[in-house]
Amino acid sequence: MKKALKILFGLLLLSAVFILYAFYITRNSVDMTPRQKILKAMYPAVMWFTKLTKANADILENNSAQPAVSFYSLQAISIDGSRFDLASLKGKKILIVNTASDCGYTDQFDDLEKLYRQYKGKLEIIAFPANDFKEQEKGSNDEIAAYCKKNYGVTFPIMAKSIVIISPGQNAVFQWLTEPSMNGWNSKAPSWNFSKYLINEKGQLTNYFGTSVSPLSKEVKAAIEKN
Repeated sequence: MKKALKILFGLLLLSAVFILYAFYITRNSVDMTPRQKILKAMYPAVMWFTKLTKANADILENNSAQPAVSFYSLQAISIDGSRFDLASLKGKKILIVNTASDCGYTDQFDDLEKLYRQYKGKLEIIAFPANDFKEQEKGSNDEIAAYCKKNYGVTFPIMAKSIVIISPGQNAVFQWLTEPSMNGWNSKAPSWNFSKYLINEKGQLTNYFGTSVSPLSKEVKAAIEKN
């Protein structure tokens, strides 16, 4: 009985310490829910665990297949409701990421912003918020925009919330990304929030990176720097 009480006390103590730690490292965060604060605190452990287990760590590469439908013919709707023409990004590499505010990987917003600033002028990053995985993006477009700006200082474009998984309502950009008859080779749909697709300067889909591949990883940077 005493041993069981000691174990219970130890677990409660660890829980209390973790909660205090979570609220300490998010003390400057704005309008974060308790869940979001805990998820932010857990992010390093999540990345460590997924790296260890290789979960959602797929990396796919295309060196030759050309798209049958031009990427630059596509359009999207920005989070402010305006039209976003992909043709305006010709000559840059483009990293497209499906995002969510209540995910264990949400702290990748910070990594994405660092990547965006590092390759400013060469790389464009476009976030596509979606509520497709465990309903982890329930907020409105206004709420998503405010959350990303206040807590992560996001300056790269964010699109309006949409559907990214393969379905009748899938948005046009992700339809192109996941349909081989359009992009030339890839059928890999997002495995979870924060899956990443890289388009080169000529509008060719060159890479897919799974959720647990950090935006700041050597693999992502090598693909960006590849001529």
